[in-house]
Amino acid sequence: MMDSPLEGQDFPGSLPELRAWFRSDADCVDYLDWLRWPDGFVCPWCADVGDWGVVPGMHRCAGCRRRVSVVAGTVFHRTHTPLTVWFEAAWLMMASKQGVSALTLQRVPEIGSYQTAWTMTHKLRSVMSQSGRDSLSGRVEMDETFIGGSSPGTFGRGAAGKTLVAGTIERRGEGFGRARLQIIADASSASRSDFIRAHVSPGRHSSRMGGPPYPRAAAAIEVHNVKASSQPAHPSLPGVHLLFSLTKRVLEGTYQGSVLPERLRGYLDEFVFRFNRRNSHTRGLLFFRLLESAVAGPPTTSTNLAITHRKSTETPVPPPTPHALPRTLAGTPPERPWRVPRTA
Repeated sequence: MMDSPLEGQDFPGSLPELRAWFRSDADCVDYLDWLRWPDGFVCPWCADVGDWGVVPGMHRCAGCRRRVSVVAGTVFHRTHTPLTVWFEAAWLMMASKQGVSALTLQRVPEIGSYQTAWTMTHKLRSVMSQSGRDSLSGRVEMDETFIGGSSPGTFGRGAAGKTLVAGTIERRGEGFGRARLQIIADASSASRSDFIRAHVSPGRHSSRMGGPPYPRAAAAIEVHNVKASSQPAHPSLPGVHLLFSLTKRVLEGTYQGSVLPERLRGYLDEFVFRFNRRNSHTRGLLFFRLLESAVAGPPTTSTNLAITHRKSTETPVPPPTPHALPRTLAGTPPERPWRVPRTA
């Protein structure tokens, strides 16, 4: 991952600049090539640096003589959607703090179908995973919340149809640092301990709500039990409750709460991806980091998205007849059509 990329050199700083930089799919391919191999081509099969490629977007390794496509093994693997559309979609997902729904994405760049827009957003979310990131450090807050609508006949913490989500956030003086959100199976000590091991450095301080105490996995963490202190949760844990509030606001506002449990992880990863970069001086840096992850992440096909959660009613049903592919956003500016004399 590149350190300290520069606006105007490594990534565009605005939507007009994005469109000026990437006027064709060839421009997009060259940018992805540079992101994937900033120091020159390296064969993913034999690690040879020799390149006999003469076709833009395609390399031929001088060692094993394999042909390697720039988009092979990335989120864009075997896509039929123009890369100019992909770049615009990535920018829109990162430009808004509230995210963008597939329906909005279909309407703005005029993508051919809702299914295509839905698939694109979920493929991009697949590379925003929180796993593998640096663990949180310093003083952190922890708690759990339920996300999802209520079901008739059952109320409270164990209401059916809701998903239990654990959250943690760093305290930075009066402010807050990085955050993590993860779906957990239950509120048991084992599930909470697994969450700590995955996201918090050992030997740090933690505050959390009441319930079963953290066992051996949290032995090196100082735990402050809010429930035992008889204090309200939100004044004692302002950071993590703000995190939960913002998350639910995005899910309700952008997606109208229609996020099924099977898809919730992707939406949580997307929210955390943007939240942890909220202090970036430009939204273009988020776009850069997303594409950087997209060329490094494994490909996710439309079939995989449907099979992973086959029972999900959110998965769009393929149309009975082939639908039109999105039109490319490439092109040259028209010659001021408003100045052309009108014909009778």
